[in-house]
Amino acid sequence: MKLPPQINIIVPLYNEEKVFNELFRRLQQVISSSKLLISVILIDDGSKDNTPNLIKDACLKDENFKGILLSRNFGHEKALSAGLSLSNATEAVFIIDGDLQDPPELVEEFYEQLQKGYDVVYAVRKKRKENLLKRISYKTFYRILNKISYINIQIDSGDFSMLSTRVVEQFNKMPEDSRFLRGMRSWVGFNQIGFEYERSERHSGESKYKIKGLIKLALNGLFNFSEYPIKFITRLGILTLVISVSYFIYTLIKHYFLGGVPEGFTALFFLITLFGGAQLVAIGIIGEYILRIFFQVKNRPLFIIKEIIENKTIKNG
Repeated sequence: MKLPPQINIIVPLYNEEKVFNELFRRLQQVISSSKLLISVILIDDGSKDNTPNLIKDACLKDENFKGILLSRNFGHEKALSAGLSLSNATEAVFIIDGDLQDPPELVEEFYEQLQKGYDVVYAVRKKRKENLLKRISYKTFYRILNKISYINIQIDSGDFSMLSTRVVEQFNKMPEDSRFLRGMRSWVGFNQIGFEYERSERHSGESKYKIKGLIKLALNGLFNFSEYPIKFITRLGILTLVISVSYFIYTLIKHYFLGGVPEGFTALFFLITLFGGAQLVAIGIIGEYILRIFFQVKNRPLFIIKEIIENKTIKNG
């Protein structure tokens, strides 16, 4: 009888046909050269190219690979959650991106840290290979989030990590719809340590995280792990109140001591714009919270599995 794996390598994929063969080759090499019992879970997140068929072929060729095909594109974070939900590792999962920017060959080095008593080993990027604008945006976002978050979210760290099975168990108990896994990883606690590495360039193809997706992920981190946005409304209200009272005092002083009062369209336009803008910002922030509540109370599944490819058989999800 085949022993269960010690480690599951979890790889979410979306339109990665250009990189898949190299990914498959390197993962096979990692499995064959490692002293650990390793299996791989490949999750197709509703790809529109040939990625699902490549996953099927890989799983039929090698019993160390399991394929999960989702019914549509649910997003990177939920695809990862699908992989975590079907993990059967006895010790840990190793999360990597499918573009080979996260080297699967580091699995044993991460595992060494796990053996020292850590439950979470998260990768810290020493140097990024993206363009200057993205590098500045990522660096700024992580530092702002860490500053205003009510938990300590690791700076310059993405989803690339190794999680012990008891951390995975806690992840699978979290039903939140707007998922930000690196924040959830910090929230669960346990012993955690960073592992520095230099992130490689994307092997081929292009990033699937467009500006819209990055903004959505950033907002999930901001609104799910910080009280600052809702407190900002109070501070904005106090600021506008101070400005309005100050302006009122100014008009009284001008009327009784200097003669005349401020007149004209400019002053009126300033006040209307100030209060109108403050109200719209406040409504927008409240709307972000309401939107998350709206999707959460629906209680829909985080993802839908269409097929599972495993052990040379295809099972309907």
